[in-house]
Amino acid sequence: MLPQRREIASVVVCEDDTPTLELLCDNLMADRFGVLPAPSASDALRLCRYKQPDLMLLDLTLPDASGLDVLREIREADGVVSRFDPRLPVIVLSGRGADEDRVRGLEFGADDYVVKPYVYAELRARIAAILRRADQRRSGPLRVGDIVVDPGRRRTWVGGREVQLSKKEFSLLRVLAGDPHRVFSKRELLGEVWGQRMPTKTRTLDSHASRLRRKLDPERARFVINCWGVGYRLLDG
Repeated sequence: MLPQRREIASVVVCEDDTPTLELLCDNLMADRFGVLPAPSASDALRLCRYKQPDLMLLDLTLPDASGLDVLREIREADGVVSRFDPRLPVIVLSGRGADEDRVRGLEFGADDYVVKPYVYAELRARIAAILRRADQRRSGPLRVGDIVVDPGRRRTWVGGREVQLSKKEFSLLRVLAGDPHRVFSKRELLGEVWGQRMPTKTRTLDSHASRLRRKLDPERARFVINCWGVGYRLLDG
């Protein structure tokens, strides 16, 4: 039996240059994103309307309309009749790098503005960061055994006791709590929490996991289980 592909999120990639579109889609697919290619503004709007993606990468220079018009169409939607989600995270990818272009893109409602040529690893980190913020806005408090995680307010409790966590400690806990019995590889966690996509010998993850374990349960260390040579999971068994 072949292993199942577990996609992180679905992404509309709106880019009219075919080689750029194909390369970007290939990279995103390799990083376990569901990819929805859109070589035109009409394609992008159709996919946003019927596929309900998690994020869109949007070029500004398109053959049938301006990318800013696509962005305005989405942001002005009511979320009901139009079937567009007005909160859809959008990252603009553009060769226009002047300050007024960046400001205009952000004023139209872009969540981020990336100037071409860009480094894919940086773009991937920006995508991960925006998806985390979007997930936190949508998610209510999450209970995992004695642990309660509130992404919206960035607060954590264990057995009714509030635990003060740093931003990275909270982000690490949020990822682990999303699937508490699953073993997350070190590479996955470095990518999700720190935006690092390449293998590294850093001890950053291990030190944060150790501090998080002590803060959550200083006496019994029941949480943040180290699976030696592989990674971490939140709960044992």
